[in-house]
This record gives sequence, structure tokens and C-alpha cells, in this order.
Amino acid sequence: MSVSESAISNGAPGQPPARPVGSPVPPPPTPRRGLFDAARDRLRRGDLGSLPVAVGLVLIAVVFSSLNSHFLSPENLTNLALQMAATGTIALGIVLVLLLGEIDLSAGSVSGLCAVVMTLLAVHRGWPPALAVLGALATGAAIGAIHGLMRTKLSMPSFVVTLAGLIGWQGLMLYLLGDEGTINLPFDRGIATLSDTWLPRWLGWLIVALLAGGHLAATLVTSRLRTRAGLSVLGPRWVAARSGGLTVLLAAAVLVLNSDRGVPLTLVIFGGLVVVLDLVLRRTVFGRRMYAVGGNAEASRRAGINITQVRLMAFMGAATLAAVGGILAASRLAAVNQSSGGSDILLNAIAAAVIGGTSLFGGRGRTYAALLGILVIQSITNGMLLLNVNSSVRFMVTGFVLAVAVAIDSLARRGAADGVR
Repeated sequence: MSVSESAISNGAPGQPPARPVGSPVPPPPTPRRGLFDAARDRLRRGDLGSLPVAVGLVLIAVVFSSLNSHFLSPENLTNLALQMAATGTIALGIVLVLLLGEIDLSAGSVSGLCAVVMTLLAVHRGWPPALAVLGALATGAAIGAIHGLMRTKLSMPSFVVTLAGLIGWQGLMLYLLGDEGTINLPFDRGIATLSDTWLPRWLGWLIVALLAGGHLAATLVTSRLRTRAGLSVLGPRWVAARSGGLTVLLAAAVLVLNSDRGVPLTLVIFGGLVVVLDLVLRRTVFGRRMYAVGGNAEASRRAGINITQVRLMAFMGAATLAAVGGILAASRLAAVNQSSGGSDILLNAIAAAVIGGTSLFGGRGRTYAALLGILVIQSITNGMLLLNVNSSVRFMVTGFVLAVAVAIDSLARRGAADGVR
């Protein structure tokens, strides 16, 4: 063997042997990140996630429980879960349009109109409850399609489109109600029983096991796919810590609710929608396209994404979810009236989406923002009602919390931009 061949096979003195010519290249080791490393990377990108909301919820719980011991009682927390389901579902639709940098000001009116349509079909037309609900959902989807076409085909700003919808759909709702003004649903059957249905204790614990196991399985699958692609992954200890923390939170919630009347069906519906839409946004091509369009619409168009289709589907999804929220609200009230979808429902839905962490500038946010945000708003409302605080103070506090959330988002984006420069 020649000197050059010996150098190739053995390498230089003190160095590991060189790889033989023609042998396969070993894959690079997968970098592992700790949870703090991942959090630092997100902060550099200006993404604070749910940290501010979590801190806010802890402060709210501490303050109101110290002022009124009934605040954290099982009965009050169960009522809180019932109160937040309808508006939280509407906020879930708001998240979809905010991801695109759009807005939907008609969500409250659409929820009221669809609830009236459902009630008219069920009470006056004698339709079965399931078909009446489907009719309301179809109405919401059609309204969303009209909004989306006006936005995409006529290039009208979404603010103007949905502002016109807010006024017009509310007028149609009042027209359908007519002189009657209020239409009651049967208390003992059908749609009204949605808000008075409670899961058996064993079913609540089964849901905890399924959610915790599904989260762990999804995390492990994601880690395996990222490892194959040579991307960084969280270490196994942090994966176990995250899944364990989620399990503890879910178990604590079910334990508290079971100590009163049980897990309400409306909360399961709302939570199920949150989980399903999160999977759609993060695990499907359509979901990634929504984030891409919200981040940079022109770059997405040049990349071949059908922006018109994405916007149309987002508005249809938002209006359909508004219809679901209207159905849940009508079920809880067992009636529809001229104030359905009115009052501060729209403002609370938009505030919940923003407070939960969805950016008003588009391209950032998750469906869990609706859950966290509405939990903050309803906790403030519930706590102040227990303390007999005037509604004017409640509105001012909610407005202050919303302003702080938007300020945090703006500062985070400015810090991320400065870091890039």
C-alpha cells in the first residue's frame, strides 16, 4: 500500500481514521433542545405564546379568590365553563380571520341570525332538532361565502364588508323575529338540553386519558419526523414534563367539575372544536397556507398559493363557528330574542382572540388563544359580578387588559424586527 493510500485509510496522526471512499455518509446527530432553549428562540422571534395569559390567569385567581372565597368553588367554576362556551366558539372563528390579517365585525350578528333560523325551523316549521341545527350551520357558511367573495372578488376591505354585515344581518334577524320578538325553545327536549347535559364522571376521566395520550403520541411522532429531517427536537425529559403538566391541568379541571355537576357538554363541544381546528391549522397543507398568507400574502401568491381560496375558506369557517356559538347561546337561554348576538358578545369574542395571543397583524396565533382569552375575560366578569362591581368598571378593566395584550404583541414584533436588523 502506498503512502497516500495509508494516509487515506489511517488519517493523520492523532486524528480519527478517515472515512473510506464510497462508504455511506452517516447522518448528523440530531440536536436536542431544552425547554428554555425553545422558549428563548420564540422570544427572539417575538412570539411570547401563552405565557402572558397564564400569568394573568394566575393573578386573576389569586386576586378574586382572596376577595371572595366562592370564586374558586366548584359551583362557580362550573358556571364559568358554561358562560364561556358560546362566546369562546365565536372567538375561535375570529382567530381564523385574524391569522390572515383580516377582521370580522359581523360575528355577533351572524350568531344571532343563525340561532333565529334554527329556532324558526325547529319551532315553527317542526323540523327535527338535528336538521334545524344543520340549517343554521348552512346559513352561517353561506354568509361567510358572501363575505369572502366580497373581500376577494370585489377587493373590499374586510372591515367594511363585515361592518355592513353587522348591520344587515342584524336587520334580517329582527325581520325574521317580527312582532313576536322572542321565540322560546322547548325546555325539556331538543336543542335546549345541550346546556343542561353533563357527562358521567367516568366519561370525563376517559376524555382526560384520551387527550393526554393523544398529546404525548403527537409529540413523539413530531419528534421522530423532525429527527429524520435533521431538525432540533426537545429532550425526552421536557417532553415528559410537558405531557405530564397537561395531564395534571386536565385532571384538576375534571376533578373540580365532577365535584359539582360534572363536565358540561357545551364545554366538551367548545374544547373539541379548539383541538380539531388546531390540528387542521398545524398538521394540514391548508393550515400552513393560512399562516403563510397571513405572514406575507404577496410572497404566498408568488409561491403558487391560491390566496382567494384561503381567504374564502377562512371567512366561511368564521361565520360557521359564529353559527355554532349562536346555537350554544340559544340553548343556554332556551330562547332567541332581539338581543341575540348583540350586547358585548362581538367585542368579547374579538378581545378573547387577541388577549389569548393571536396577532392583529396576521400570521401568528393558535386556536388555543380563543380558549385562554375567553377564560380571562369571563374570569374577570365572573369575579366582578361576585363582588357586585358596577358594569362600567368591568368594561374599563376588560378594555385595559385588551390594550395591554395588543401592546405586548406590538412590542414583541418590534423587538423581533430589531433583532433581525
